[in-house]
Amino acid sequence: MNPRKTITIIGCGDVGIRVASRWQNSTEKIIGVVRSEESAEKLRRNKIEPIIADLDQPEKFPELPLKNALVYYFAPPNRSGVHDNRMRPFIAGIKPDNIPEQIVYISTSGVYGDCGNKWVTEEQPVNPTTDRSKRRVDAENTLQNWAQDTSCAINILRVPGIYGPGRLPVDRVRNGEPVLRKEDAPISNRIHADDLAQAAENAARFGKPGAIYNISDGQPSTITEYYNTLADLLGVPRPPVITREQARRTFSPTRMSFLQESRRLDNTKMLRELRVELRYPSIQEGIRDSL
Repeated sequence: MNPRKTITIIGCGDVGIRVASRWQNSTEKIIGVVRSEESAEKLRRNKIEPIIADLDQPEKFPELPLKNALVYYFAPPNRSGVHDNRMRPFIAGIKPDNIPEQIVYISTSGVYGDCGNKWVTEEQPVNPTTDRSKRRVDAENTLQNWAQDTSCAINILRVPGIYGPGRLPVDRVRNGEPVLRKEDAPISNRIHADDLAQAAENAARFGKPGAIYNISDGQPSTITEYYNTLADLLGVPRPPVITREQARRTFSPTRMSFLQESRRLDNTKMLRELRVELRYPSIQEGIRDSL
């Protein structure tokens, strides 16, 4: 794409700032949309032009300079229901003379539902089992249906658990909070925030119009192994383990919901088409650098 176009990042938090830093020397203007002055000040410190706006108030949402721009949509959906009531009005509010060149959307690998430890490619049909994942499917569908009627290219990145500096459960491990024993724990997937930023950049550079990509380090493991690795690198005792039945009585419903699904994300398409060269191909390397 033309290296001197505007880049607009909707929901420009930690990952958005990492993505912006990868474009700083090849783009004329980077705009970040955030909800607070505190977040806006953080963007200014990172040489990103802030716009304060609230996707929950679409009637007050400003018309952004999107024409021929690259748009990253990183804002999460609302917290309840099965529809993404932030994505819907945002897309509906884009005027015909303000169409972006491309939108890259961060979705979740949770849209696949429980796959019973099987390897999952982008060809796997979506089967969301939680409202959280159903909202993401709704956002994907909204974006795909809109793109069919416009000249805008879209890419959807299906992302698992993101970790990195400030994104580790250090307090839980230090406090000795229990985790599921390994034999009860589902298989989950992860990606370091820096590798996700690289994938997001490369989606804009190399992604095929309309394509969906699984984003992960390709090394699925249990949450138990993840916590144990963190404990070992912190030099503290590994967390105590409990059975799934004990977890049901101990964990919150939200935390328990993340333990009901198991799958192994195949990242072959990401590596091949997006040309991602993983900086952190394992949690051992990624956690060590994050600490």
